[in-house]
Amino acid sequence: MDDPLDRLAATITARRDAPAPSGAGGSYTAHLFARGRARIAQKLGEEAVECVIAAMGDDPAAIVPEAADLLYHLLVLLADAGLTLDDVRAELARREGMSGLAEKAARG
Repeated sequence: MDDPLDRLAATITARRDAPAPSGAGGSYTAHLFARGRARIAQKLGEEAVECVIAAMGDDPAAIVPEAADLLYHLLVLLADAGLTLDDVRAELARREGMSGLAEKAARG
């Protein structure tokens, strides 16, 4: 497991069933899971907006930490739903070679 995203996803999955932290210590990931999917989705949305704001600025390097936050929160959402990066990879493989417009039309 050399890929950092795979390692992060494994860590997130391991913390999914961990007890939620009490007080200021503990795992932020476990805390997110304890708050529920709606809060996880809200955080994902907030991170997406922050990534867009960074993209609108003059410093391309500012996008990187926001993209990392966005990916982290997406992985938390996937884990909460019982999904993995392999599920996303399979969907991307299914779409490979298909135009974006055709793929979107196929979804209805």
